[in-house]
Amino acid sequence: MFCGRKGKFPWPSVSIVIGCASDKYTRATASTLDTRYMTVNRRTIVKSMIAGLVAAGVPASTQESVHFLQRDHRFRIWDAHSHLGSLPGNTPEEHIEVLIRHMDKLGIERLLVSQGFEEYETHPTPEQVRVENDRVMRAVRHFPDRAYGSVYLSPDNVEFSLQEFDRCVRDGPMVSIGELETDVRCNSPALDPIVLRAISLKVPILQHTWIKTTGNEPGESTPFDLVELAKRHPQAQFICGHTGGNWEIGIRAIRETRNIYAEIAGSDPTSGFTEMAVRELGAERVIYGSDVGGRSFASQVAKVLGAEISDAEKELILGGNLRRLLQPILTAKGLVP
Repeated sequence: MFCGRKGKFPWPSVSIVIGCASDKYTRATASTLDTRYMTVNRRTIVKSMIAGLVAAGVPASTQESVHFLQRDHRFRIWDAHSHLGSLPGNTPEEHIEVLIRHMDKLGIERLLVSQGFEEYETHPTPEQVRVENDRVMRAVRHFPDRAYGSVYLSPDNVEFSLQEFDRCVRDGPMVSIGELETDVRCNSPALDPIVLRAISLKVPILQHTWIKTTGNEPGESTPFDLVELAKRHPQAQFICGHTGGNWEIGIRAIRETRNIYAEIAGSDPTSGFTEMAVRELGAERVIYGSDVGGRSFASQVAKVLGAEISDAEKELILGGNLRRLLQPILTAKGLVP
């Protein structure tokens, strides 16, 4: 597979939209693409995939992982990273209804939603941040048994961010922070008050990270930046969004910092990603997320289902680890994970 606007599987009659974590593809056409290609019948996809794998002489263990999609679901899948953007519909409720339909096709039980559905703006105003958080809260209230909200904050305005955390998490339905984006590199002291507020309620923080060959955008964090922040706050729990994209470097960067979890979202389903993360960090520090809106659920779940690791390790990655991180805040809110 490749990072582009539309990817084609090598199996007959299968087509799927694949976004690009670095550029989120052209959002003006994304809704059309999602509507056209994301609604393919799951049984048709699986049968075509299995037929292609058999013809290609793919090992039976891989065929078994694909076949999982059409039989009883063995894993409780919780998605740590999703957005409402690039989906059909005019309201938050309509956007999340699309996500729920596709979650049902793949057996995804719950997801964390952040950032509303406008295209992300660097250095958003407090008003823009509030609007996006309001959209997410509308969406999760529409499906409270399937989605949790994650508060969108901007370290550009620390005082407002603390107020918004209290409004959305302490006093509202949200249960985590992030995805924190590219306003300020996360090793900045501006993040410290936000992290301390997260520690006070024991909520995890999802931080966008990337390692671009051509150089990161101003304010865009790397896994190395996140390590600096995590070392200043050993009581906090961080999810390293995308594990830096260049995951071989990202995994090694966070290896010794045990309060950082590797997240597999937002890149091609490349063989070896999940296996290396488990080998270097242990399965208990690896978390599944899709970055849906910019990626498909299927391509990201495949990173785990197709990995040569045990079912027990897959269970941790697909949901067990995220449920453990959210347990304190869910318990405090009277919710059952």
